Amino acid sequence: MEPKDYLPFEKEIYEMEELLARLESAEGGQGGVADEIRRIRRELVNLKKKIYGALTPWQTVQVSRHKNRPLLMDYVDLIFDDFVELHGDRAIGDDRAIRCGFARLGDFRVVLIGHQKGRTLKEKQECFYGCAHPEGYRKALKNMRLAAKFRLPVVCLIDTPGAFPGIGAEERGQAQLIAVNLLEMSRLETPVVCVVIGEGGSGGALGIGIGDRVSMLEHAYYSVISPEGCAGILWKAATETSKPMAAEALRLTSRDLAKLGVIDDVIPEPLGGAHRDHRETANTLKTYLLRYLRDLRHTTIKDLLEGRYQKFRRMGVFETGAWANGVVGGTT
Repeated sequence: MEPKDYLPFEKEIYEMEELLARLESAEGGQGGVADEIRRIRRELVNLKKKIYGALTPWQTVQVSRHKNRPLLMDYVDLIFDDFVELHGDRAIGDDRAIRCGFARLGDFRVVLIGHQKGRTLKEKQECFYGCAHPEGYRKALKNMRLAAKFRLPVVCLIDTPGAFPGIGAEERGQAQLIAVNLLEMSRLETPVVCVVIGEGGSGGALGIGIGDRVSMLEHAYYSVISPEGCAGILWKAATETSKPMAAEALRLTSRDLAKLGVIDDVIPEPLGGAHRDHRETANTLKTYLLRYLRDLRHTTIKDLLEGRYQKFRRMGVFETGAWANGVVGGTT
């Protein structure tokens, strides 16, 4: 990686990797250098564990947005076979931020749906940096219904800062279409597996995020709003001080969401983040996806829908009460 690709808190890691690379290139059969190389390798592993084992929420957001982090189409190349993309929503057009298609994952034929951010500037502009328009959610729902018709499981890979925030998108019913997707996914008569692979921002993520299994990669985030948006609302400015405060308050990391019962699993990433080893990340993701699909394979439709309903009903437990003669009564 180039120096500019490293995040601020990774500086020590980068410097040690640079030192290691120089020693390895100059080793030339010198025994003392070989011992030093082994020592630095051990120290490098320990340093990565120390830094990545104690990331702040804002640092986690930065990792989830890393320019070298694997994207949807990277996973298509690495773990899915026979991908055939399905285009268009039969109404407006073909949104490029949400990609859909038939694919094979191990022994399973699936319908794959996910956000694509783009790697080059041209690709990013084409798919609006992963921010889908209404036609993207309509396309996703069309293909989910197709999956249910042919009894194919649905795999959703989520990676978006949010739905496209333009006036045109709102005029074409962005909010309503996301709401329709929530309703229809809750009663879709086929297994649905959702994984947040990077950013999971707002309704843009939730629009393809209702499933029988919902998980996250270790250094992804999943939140009702981005830290910048939250900071802008609460403190009227997204500054270097307010963004970390907002990220902390939102409880958006995989660890927090696992404790709250919002997600089922935290899928581990390679030491130092998914951007350091695409293939290892993809293989781990594949293992979890196959496990979920095997678990759900023989579940009846009735049990599938009831389990999905109860899964989301259990979220957001709260208490209500009223003061009466100094006594509080409440329900959960």
